Formats: sequence, structure tokens, C-alpha cells
Amino acid sequence: MTEQIVVVGFGPVAARLVDELLPGVRTGHVSLTVIGEENEAAYNRVLIGSVGVGHTSADALALADAAALAADGVDVRLGVGVRRIDRPRQRVLLADGTDVHFDRLVLATGSRPVIPNLTGINPDPARPVLPHGVTALRDLRDAGQLRQAIEGKKRVVVLGGGVLGLEIALAAAEEGATVTVVHNGPFPLGRSIDRGGGSVLSASLRRCGVKVAGNARSTGVEHNGPNGEFSALLLADGSAIDGDLLVLSCGVRPRTELAEGAGLSTGTGILVDHQLKAHHEPHIFAIGDCAEVRCADKACAECRNATGPLGLVGPGWRQAEWLAEHLLLLAGADPAGAEAQAPLPQELPGVIVLKAKGLNLVVAGSNGAEPWDEEALTAGAGNGRERLQVAQWADPEHGRYVKMTTRGGVLEGLVAVGMPRTAAELVGLFERRAELPADRSLMLRLDGPDQLPDAGPLDPNGTVCRCAGVSGTVIRTAVEEGCTNVGEVSKATRAGTGCGGCHDDIKGIIERHFQAAAA
Repeated sequence: MTEQIVVVGFGPVAARLVDELLPGVRTGHVSLTVIGEENEAAYNRVLIGSVGVGHTSADALALADAAALAADGVDVRLGVGVRRIDRPRQRVLLADGTDVHFDRLVLATGSRPVIPNLTGINPDPARPVLPHGVTALRDLRDAGQLRQAIEGKKRVVVLGGGVLGLEIALAAAEEGATVTVVHNGPFPLGRSIDRGGGSVLSASLRRCGVKVAGNARSTGVEHNGPNGEFSALLLADGSAIDGDLLVLSCGVRPRTELAEGAGLSTGTGILVDHQLKAHHEPHIFAIGDCAEVRCADKACAECRNATGPLGLVGPGWRQAEWLAEHLLLLAGADPAGAEAQAPLPQELPGVIVLKAKGLNLVVAGSNGAEPWDEEALTAGAGNGRERLQVAQWADPEHGRYVKMTTRGGVLEGLVAVGMPRTAAELVGLFERRAELPADRSLMLRLDGPDQLPDAGPLDPNGTVCRCAGVSGTVIRTAVEEGCTNVGEVSKATRAGTGCGGCHDDIKGIIERHFQAAAA
């Protein structure tokens, strides 16, 4: 029998799931319906800021073609929301009055931006009313606002010191806008970076033309003019930061309201087990930003320290690929095969990469311990577990900083600012759980004067795109087979379709190939 699978949400993670389910649709094992609230088919929301600053086009963000999917037999419904889920009858009720039956339901509802409770902004998180000139930069219309501000050389205020906010600020400053980043705390990326790295990062941002207002608590927005345009961000100390566009980059929150309305268990996100199945509900699954992997077994060591959804596109894609295989096994009347399927791999701590002209930063793992803090270094030691060791090097004048936190020689955390080749090698060691050399200073020499600046990645066969898990070997093969730009490589390999942090590395591989060919 044909299994009816319904996917609610049509973002990047849902697009990957649909793509992986297509073989089952073509063979008739699966009848697939995709419901998207936006009028556009799936596109890469992570790169909205790149569209806003003019570094890429809206067309380049596309991850799915609704017409092509329909031709393959997928029922694609765009521009319609879901009113509620009827679990007993296994139906999804839509806002247009129709409903869809499901045998398996996948919730890929993603997340919504956190709207701070500021005077002058409607605080309703579900339907915030933002004044003209205030944007959360979540869709293509928001990107248009940013583009207009940059083209007009306007003043842009970015509220929030996370990766996306900093990338937008750096790109806007590079395009000629006057940019100020406002964040609560002594330095940006405060939850992820240590004090030394944060201080060097702040100085590097200023060198790139971005003003930084730290330890600033925002209280409201001021808007003047005939259309109520944004004019200033008000701070708790009575001061104000003038601007023409305010970009809210204060994080995201999983969209769980549909699940809650259906009586599903939720924490920070929709609670699912290691098969991505909702608690106590065999027919419903969740993936991506809305899913929190924490099984119901209180003795599970893997779930004991679960911190909620990872909020990164790479883990979401890996969930989509695993779940597609699982659903196809079920649809092929092989439930035993589904049970015997290899378990969903546990995700390693995420690697934060920030790349801009004149600034390169990588942060991963736990890096808060300081070299002389005995309490922090000995925490968790004992019973055969070694104490932490910290190696640290700083050159603030030139915007360079490296910190390596190890246990038993294995990296548990790292910070690297202004040291791209050292960072690349450290990330490789971190992801492989490999030991560092006993003499940590050997790592610093990778960015020394005896190294060629255009020598490319240290490991030519290593992972280039961490979001899609694509190696340099795969990318070089695609280039040798005729791909001549990043867009073509992305279509052939999926590399570069996530956060975009690997685009320069892909360009480097392409350029080196054609330089060698010319030689």
C-alpha cells in the first residue's frame, strides 16, 4: 500500500527530506504532501543577509523547485498555514478549510526570530508588528529593506552579537554603510567565546569599520517621520544610537505551537527520541530547528545533558537524510529493516565560523577555562579523567589570538582569531578527536611567514563544507567534470548550500584547478 507522508514546513531541512523521499514517490511507495506557509518554495534562509548586502541573488538561494516536485508527483501546497493537527483521525487541518490525511507526519516548522520586548514594538512573538525601518531579516522582503539601506549609504544598527548579526554588520560595512553592533555583555559572541578571544574580536570588528557598543541594554525604539520610520535605538543608560535601519538579530525560538496544540510533549523544542519520533506518538516525527532530541528514557546518558535544538542547518540536514531512509524502509513494508537501521549519529558540538574581509574567526567546544584557573582546570577530573590544559597566545595589535583547551592531549575547545590556517587544522583535529602535538607552538607556525598565503586548506582531502559534509576531493572532482563557479559546484555536490562560510574555500579550489590547467 502507498504510505501517505505529510511534511509541515518547507524550509531548508524539509527540502532535504523531500529530496531524499523522492525515490519512494517515483516508485509509488510514498504519496507525499508538503505544506509551506510562505508563497515561495524552500530557500536558504541562512543566506538572507547575503542577499541584503548584494553578495548573492535571491535565485541563488533556491533549494527546491515546486513545479519540478509537482511533476514528480509531490503535492506541494504553498502560501497556506496549518490550523491544527487532529491526532486521533490522523489529519492535518489547513487554514484554507481543506485537510490532508497522513500515515506519517513530519513537523519541520523551524524557528521564529526572538523579538525583544522593546517600547515601540508589539511584543507578541507570534505576530510582532515592527515599525518601518525595523527588520528581523527572515525572508526575502526583509533582505530588500537591508539592500535599500546599504545602497543609500544609510546608518544600520544591528541589535545582537551572534554570528548572523556580525556577518550582516561586516558585510554592510564593507559595502559602505555606517554600522553599529549593539550587544549585552562585554564582547560579541559572549556565550560562545572566551574573554581574550572576545576582546580581540571586538578590536577586529572596529578595524573592519564596525562600531561596537558593548554592555548595552536596549529599552525601546524611537520612530519619527510621516510613516513612523525608525530613528534611534534607546538604551537603559538614557543614551540613544541613531540609525535608519534596525536589524534585530537576537536569536531564534523553535516553533512548537502546532505540536503543543496537538498535545505533543515539548521542552525547548518538540521532544523526539533517537528515531526522531515524537514522545508517545508513533505516527509523528520532527526534524530541524523545531526538534529537541531527548528520549523518554531518564537513564539515557546521551540525553542527560541535552540542551535543546542545535539551531544549525548541518545537523538538520543529517536528521532529514536519516529520517528519509527510515520512512522509506517503513513505506516499503520492511519495519524490521527500519528497526535494524543504524542509529542517528550523535552530533558533535557545533563549530562557529565567522569569515569576512579582514576577519577570520573559529570557535568550537568549551573554551571558558583560563590557564591559571585551577578550579576550572580541575573540574571534572578524577576517576581516570585528566585535568584540562590550556595553551593561549595573543597578538592584539595585529588581531591574532589562539586558545587550545585540551584534556589528555585531545581538543575539547578552541578559539582562533586572525589565524585561518591554524584554525583549519585545529577544527580538523577537533572533529576527529585527534591529539595535538605536545609542543602546541607548532600549530602557530602554520600562519607564519614561511607559509604561502594562498596554499589552500592544509588537508586537501578534508571536509570543506561542514553543513553538507562535503570534502575537498568531491569538490575537485566536480570542478574537473566541468563546474566553473560556486553555484555549479553547489548544484553538483550540495557544498556551500548551508551557512555559506565555505564559499571562499570552494572558490579557492576552483581557481587552483584552472591555474594548474593554464600552467
